[in-house]
Amino acid sequence: MRNADIRRLDREIQATAKKLEAVRRGEWWPLNGSERRAMARAVAGGAYKVARGRSAGRAEQRMDATTSSAEMRLNAELTALHGERQRLLTEAARSKAKKKSSGWF
Repeated sequence: MRNADIRRLDREIQATAKKLEAVRRGEWWPLNGSERRAMARAVAGGAYKVARGRSAGRAEQRMDATTSSAEMRLNAELTALHGERQRLLTEAARSKAKKKSSGWF
């Protein structure tokens, strides 16, 4: 394959790794729409409970579960990108070896 494809995958890998680190720090920007809605519902529900003088334990558990599911999604995406990059590198090496072996001196 072309080096441009490998560079494109390298950029995607870096972006996904950056998103994963942001999720681990508790930031919301890398979350997808459904994860953001779940976090907002948990925050609103927890705030309501605290305002009523009760514990927000279940809301915190929902937020933790949403964060861990986002981490799992990003880890899976990162693993898939690494696998695709390795496949492209192997394919490029095979085609290069084939070109070299087909020539005569």
